[in-house]
Amino acid sequence: MIRLLLVDDQALIRAGLKVLLQSAADLEVVAEAANGLEALGQVRSQQIDIVLMDIRMPIMDGIEATKAISSDPQLLQTRVIVLTTFAEDEYIVEAIRSGASGFLVKDSEPKELIEAVRVVHRGDALLSPSVTRRLIATIASRGSSSPLNASALEILTDREREILSLVGSGLNNDEIAKTLYLSPLTAKTHVSHIMLKLKARDRAALVVIAYETGLVRPSLS
Repeated sequence: MIRLLLVDDQALIRAGLKVLLQSAADLEVVAEAANGLEALGQVRSQQIDIVLMDIRMPIMDGIEATKAISSDPQLLQTRVIVLTTFAEDEYIVEAIRSGASGFLVKDSEPKELIEAVRVVHRGDALLSPSVTRRLIATIASRGSSSPLNASALEILTDREREILSLVGSGLNNDEIAKTLYLSPLTAKTHVSHIMLKLKARDRAALVVIAYETGLVRPSLS
């Protein structure tokens, strides 16, 4: 059973998400919070697998709460999915840098939300509905306040750079394995090594690195 925390300052949105998520037999909403500070209290007092985190909230916003969760060594198994709207897209890369494992727009299809929770819980892929990949590409193409130089990738082997480019394009381990004629286990091992070398918490961070170093070029087609 995947244990969830819903964080949103609007009770109606939390109620709707709860009904939707608990329609899946393997998902359970065990707690709710109306702001980031309440969320921290919940994740520290209960065993939470996935946090669905709004960005704009009073007292403590979703960015700060995500930073606090991802930097807490006691919460290494807790993953954050940021829920956003297109109007808030400038915050998404910052959220991923803060430790979020991915994000969804709030008008996503119900099946996308449920599958996103499962995907992030498995830890084997970034959320990758096509609209989400395009949104990442749009943000990354705008640049950032602290862009990464391509030299940051010099620590990688040629094969690792190739695999990072595929991760940045939204491919999961099985798809990478098929593309490069590798076993899924070999692809997974390569991705793990890349994460260690680049000090990336998860695949979401690798996608941002791939764009910001210019290894992957944004494409909105």
